[in-house]
Amino acid sequence: MAYLNTRARGSTGFDAIVVGSGISGGWAAKELTEKGLRTLVLERGRMLRHPEDYTTALKPPWEERYPRGRLPRAELDAHYKVQSRTGYTITESTAHLFVRDDQHPYNETQPYTWVRGYQVGGRSLMWARQSYRHSDLDFEGNAREGVGVDWPIRYADLAPWYDYVERFAGVSGQKEGLATLPDGIFQPPMDMNCVEKAFKAATESRYPERRVTIGRVANLTAPTDEQLALGRGKCQNRNLCMRGCPFGAYFSSNSATLVAAERTGNLTIRPNSIVASLIYDEKAGRATGVRVVDAITREELEFHAEVIFLCASSNATAAIMLNSTSRRFPNGMGNDSDQLGRNLMDQHSRVGASADVPGYLDTYYSGRRPNGLYIPRFRNLGDRATARTDYLRGFGYQGGAARLGWERSLPGEGFAAARKAEGPSGFGAERKAALSQPGAWSMRLNGYGEILPHPDNRVTLNRDVLDPYGLPTLTFDARLRENDRAMRKDMQVAAAEMLEAAGFKNIQTFDNPYAPGMAIHEMGAARMGRDPKTSVLNAHNQVHACRNVYVTDGAAMTSASAVNPSLTYMALTARAVAHAVEARRRGEL
Repeated sequence: MAYLNTRARGSTGFDAIVVGSGISGGWAAKELTEKGLRTLVLERGRMLRHPEDYTTALKPPWEERYPRGRLPRAELDAHYKVQSRTGYTITESTAHLFVRDDQHPYNETQPYTWVRGYQVGGRSLMWARQSYRHSDLDFEGNAREGVGVDWPIRYADLAPWYDYVERFAGVSGQKEGLATLPDGIFQPPMDMNCVEKAFKAATESRYPERRVTIGRVANLTAPTDEQLALGRGKCQNRNLCMRGCPFGAYFSSNSATLVAAERTGNLTIRPNSIVASLIYDEKAGRATGVRVVDAITREELEFHAEVIFLCASSNATAAIMLNSTSRRFPNGMGNDSDQLGRNLMDQHSRVGASADVPGYLDTYYSGRRPNGLYIPRFRNLGDRATARTDYLRGFGYQGGAARLGWERSLPGEGFAAARKAEGPSGFGAERKAALSQPGAWSMRLNGYGEILPHPDNRVTLNRDVLDPYGLPTLTFDARLRENDRAMRKDMQVAAAEMLEAAGFKNIQTFDNPYAPGMAIHEMGAARMGRDPKTSVLNAHNQVHACRNVYVTDGAAMTSASAVNPSLTYMALTARAVAHAVEARRRGEL
């Protein structure tokens, strides 16, 4: 298969180029190829095939080198110091999916945790799969409160596309009838355990405005014929999702969108292809392709196409655009507004509360459910009852209850690590017998809250410090502000209130060290908007000043919401491809 177009500059070997193969890139590839466009997907990382390259997915724990697979601190500090800041589990069975920080450096004026996965499929292999729709409360927030710029779309614009991507991806969940958390196309929900059901009853009785539901998660519970035809199967409740799912039960590019794209015969994937910049034709007023550095040979290549989708992740997309300079765009592709690289957003994490749960010692649960509870936003919903005077927007909770396992006797380990729980005493047979039985119940609520866009939270290119491929590195300068700090205080208080209402004991709030990036929900570096003077993209995710370039990853987000953003990336991507294909047919690109 010939990847390199060696013909005249204005010609093209492909109809479309997609940069990145993660959640957004996989969707762009599927939609473009299914609509008949010969599509090149450029991935800067290695090839990773489903399922044969999930090398640790079925690895038994006794074959791991280290107890529970925990890498030695010296190895984490040497190679994964940034990637492990979040507390996200980087073990010997998952580390190969995360970049090594010593090989992929960046710069921090203020602390920023940039978590990355460089392989075909990107972070779609390691994501937490929580899948929630934005509501009009989210799309209208900026305009209502005078924050940032107004979204150029509303929920009604995206609702049919949420339907579309949910059907294909497969999202299990419970309908709740909440305007603030719109229902979707769900497969049967996973079940709560007995403690969670008791917590739900107590919380909703004491706080009627707070709803407790099972998480809406992209794990199949009742695969459709379409999903089965792709080779996907039902979730096995192993909770080893971050190793790659050989059953195809959770949604990833590798198990779903790229499979569908490949079956069209219109897909070319080129791994180890680092996109350095876009090629802009001054006379035509459009982008004609991309410049690439081959990660293996360091050869510099060019690829050409009529339409380009940037789906490299928010910060990486910003880097490509900032590095795409020309006479027309001296400060980066589409940067007439000077908003490119600004308005970095993440979501609050590492804050909440935990508790011991007395009783229920005669009950247990089956399997290892790869999901938890969800409590949707209940602050600042537009009425007096939920209004706060100390901060804007709101937050939700993810978490759940479980019984402590054999690791409870090891200090600092286990579900209730925030508390210094004492484990069984004794030695030999006595200790073994005690640890063979489940321990007490505990529960934890982890808050996820909205961080507001701010123009001084930004990422820039550092042309004085180059990466191993000779490209500029990124410098991050983003921090929490007064609104964020006030919200984090309330996130602790509200979590403790609910645990107390349920009758749980030894309640402890926590606010662990946090800096932007730690929720791994990077957003906002090339925001959508109505006015080219204040935004980078229009309502269809097109670059205002270069209409054949679309950006549909987290960079496009105008505000963050309190819900996980990946489902919105999927819907925006599918919608943008439909627009691009029709615009191309009309000769508008």
